[in-house]
Amino acid sequence: MENNFKMVAKTLYGFEELLEKELRQMGAMDIKKGVRNVSFVGDKGFMYKANLGLRTAIKILKPIESFWVKNEEDLYKKVYNIDWSQYLKPTGSLAVDATVHSKLFTHSKYIALKTKDAIVDKFRDTTKERPNIDLRFPDLKINVHIDRQQCTISLDTSGESLHKRGYKTATNIAPINEVLAAGMVMLSGWDGQCDFMDPMCGSGTILAEAAMIACNIPPNLMRKEFAFERWQDWDVDLFETIEESLLKKTRDFHHKMIGYDKSPSAVAKAKANIKNAHLDEFITIQHEDFFKTQKAGEGKLHMLFNPPYGERLNIDMEQFYANIGDTLKQGYPGTDAWFITSNLDALKHVGLRPSRKIHLFNAKLESRLVKYVMYEGSKKAKFNE
Repeated sequence: MENNFKMVAKTLYGFEELLEKELRQMGAMDIKKGVRNVSFVGDKGFMYKANLGLRTAIKILKPIESFWVKNEEDLYKKVYNIDWSQYLKPTGSLAVDATVHSKLFTHSKYIALKTKDAIVDKFRDTTKERPNIDLRFPDLKINVHIDRQQCTISLDTSGESLHKRGYKTATNIAPINEVLAAGMVMLSGWDGQCDFMDPMCGSGTILAEAAMIACNIPPNLMRKEFAFERWQDWDVDLFETIEESLLKKTRDFHHKMIGYDKSPSAVAKAKANIKNAHLDEFITIQHEDFFKTQKAGEGKLHMLFNPPYGERLNIDMEQFYANIGDTLKQGYPGTDAWFITSNLDALKHVGLRPSRKIHLFNAKLESRLVKYVMYEGSKKAKFNE
């Protein structure tokens, strides 16, 4: 068991329970939920698996040291004392980023700089060589986290944020973050057992994430690189074994997934992204104005979308949200309709009572994920006449 170590998966506000559940299903040990993060224990193979397979994680950190710091010089000394040679060659490259929640330390960039200086000086003093700084593709990415006086030094196992799945080549004005999209699909209870629709699909992110969830496809298979691939202990055979084991767990999907958008350019982008993600056998994208459509077919429909908000498009918000309510009422019986909005005033104009409201953030905008259940009621009344 000595090959196991602690890791911290960072996530978005409101997704902590989803991430905890994902980690439990994946087989993580000693799981502890925090705010915007969940810590857990696993081995190197599990680190690879978590990066490939977690849908709601933004980053996976591997803490290597934790200590109290009194001031910047104290930080420098304690970072200098770490044996960096086990993580990096003297001729390698590094990048440091810092997050600081402290009255003593107020400038995260200065903390990152001080950390970098300590590592570089240690190599120069012990080997007469010094690593380079490479902000884009470093051999080692280091994260410094200071909470009051508690400092944790971690290795960033992921590199670029895990929302950058690798399938998106084309985006719209305000594309939804892939991790946010995946979390919304999971919160909505989508299980792949009925038809799915995004009636304002933009560049297709919600549809892509929903299809991967329905088919149990690992979300990060298409990424060009993870940070751990540049580590000294990178094990390509182990990584490929983990990848294959995840791919064996994919499942079939036997329903329809439909995306509408009234913008021809959005339709073209969505089609390109869906094709790039190898999901075009499951998803159909059509050039349609949602407000002029009706539900196709009799079965249950699961709908999830991200309608435009005032900051994105110059539209009459009150009328727009009233049209959403009218279209759902008149054209979409037997539908569970979910959407996210940061325009809380406009919600009042939908004219329907939401059965659920979940507090989330879309980037920095405080938002609500709302659910409207459209019953088959009017149809039943007709049959009884």
